[in-house]
Amino acid sequence: MSQTHGQTDVLTRFRESEVRKPSKWKVILLNDDVTTMDFVVSILQEIFEKSSEEAIKIMFDIHEKGSGIAGIYCCKDLAETKQELTLSRARAEGFPLKVVTEKE
Repeated sequence: MSQTHGQTDVLTRFRESEVRKPSKWKVILLNDDVTTMDFVVSILQEIFEKSSEEAIKIMFDIHEKGSGIAGIYCCKDLAETKQELTLSRARAEGFPLKVVTEKE
């Protein structure tokens, strides 16, 4: 068997195999009875870089539906960093805001 034939077999198997996209990670804010709407909007704007309109819409999702997606990120580390920044800021302000990350 020639080397070229072996390389062709590898390429054929590679093309036939499923190429998986990397997982994305969601950061989700959960509703509570203490954290103010203004604080949630400021978190969404400052940490998650949402416009005022987007932040208000997400805040109402959190308030009305119990949770809202603050952002979707390409890697787990980035999502967890946003989660920690949010939790840190909430604790510093005395709010019990809960934030979870979840594979999309």
